[in-house]
Amino acid sequence: MFQHRRIDRLPADADPDGLKLYGISSSGQAVDFARYSPQLQTMKDARPVRWAQTPAFAICHDGASARYLVLGWWGNDNEMFVAVAADDGSGWVEDMSRYSFCLWDMEVMWHERNAFVVEMYGATPSLEAYRANRFTHVL
Repeated sequence: MFQHRRIDRLPADADPDGLKLYGISSSGQAVDFARYSPQLQTMKDARPVRWAQTPAFAICHDGASARYLVLGWWGNDNEMFVAVAADDGSGWVEDMSRYSFCLWDMEVMWHERNAFVVEMYGATPSLEAYRANRFTHVL
């Protein structure tokens, strides 16, 4: 049965390239970003994206059965690209045929879609405004 999960905004300066970072927790405890940071860097390094100039976000999700890292970024004018890695205890795996984002992640993604429309897809695009427009969880 669906139950809301804790969703936190991680500190704005937690990512050196300015990605917006979120933590989602099935246990209700705060997410330890340090457990995700190396994998996030690996995922960013694997893609030819200029992260410091790209509207992007990451979701660090302590799920009930595994940890998930969702990396989302905007490109090609109005497309959201997504990469997902999961750690089920045996190490991080990035395989979209096995792991994807879930319904709790989509709550953040919906906010990110709306923030992109308002801050980047309007008459005066502003990466700074996009990065300042962060999800606020309300139960």
